[in-house]
Amino acid sequence: MSKKADLKYNTPWRRSATAIYKKAVDGRIYGTFEVEMDPAIKYINKHKEKGIRITITQLVVAAIGRALALDIPDTNAYISRGNIYHRKNVGIFATVNKGGKNEMGGFVIRNVENKSIFDISKEMDERVEKAREHGNDEGAAQKKNLLAALPWPLRDWLFAFARWWHIILGKELKSLNLTYDAFGSAMVTNIGTHDLQFGFPALMPIANIPLVIAIGKIEERPVVRDGEIVIRSIMPVAATLDHRLFDGAQGGILATAARGYILKPECMEIPAAEFMDKG
Repeated sequence: MSKKADLKYNTPWRRSATAIYKKAVDGRIYGTFEVEMDPAIKYINKHKEKGIRITITQLVVAAIGRALALDIPDTNAYISRGNIYHRKNVGIFATVNKGGKNEMGGFVIRNVENKSIFDISKEMDERVEKAREHGNDEGAAQKKNLLAALPWPLRDWLFAFARWWHIILGKELKSLNLTYDAFGSAMVTNIGTHDLQFGFPALMPIANIPLVIAIGKIEERPVVRDGEIVIRSIMPVAATLDHRLFDGAQGGILATAARGYILKPECMEIPAAEFMDKG
């Protein structure tokens, strides 16, 4: 009996994913850590009273970008033809839930090391609104609709060629917006908005980024502080990492640094570049 594809379930992303993802054969490692969010929530509420909007996702984007710039700059890199190349700047790909649609999009916040948390928050708000209003993606993400429009197996062939050209040969494919920095240095996605605590996103095979961060739902939990049981707001964070650029030591530095920045969000009011200049 022949099967007919149900367009309700065959969204552009899912149709593209059938070509993008194959069996898991690439080296990847996973890790989790938790962050006590009471200081961050207090910081967000304080600025809300001043008319300044800052979200949890924006804080995490700023913290991960800062960690890549200051604490583990050797992982702010990409691999091409068996060699590792350092990126000149830090870019964070932030995912966007397109308001009511069962579809995700995203964009890259570039030069994060030169931006304060206020700069990042303002830019993200503007670009999220644009993405939701117009339903448009940016950069390489725009091309998923092109991939989705192709019938199978043309989707497979096109993606296989793009991956061979861009990842294996290490060449840019500008017709598909695939440049060395098309997806930035890392990706941050907030799965807590979907009522999820933990999730380990896949590394996009064609994105050439070594790190994907998933922030989970913040919940109040009992914890021990100074020998006493107290209630704290805890945010779980999960990471998928490319083992070619990350190992346990670097993953540990990332977790410690990002946690520290989120616990003291006021430190992110000063761009990381100012500390980089001081060596």
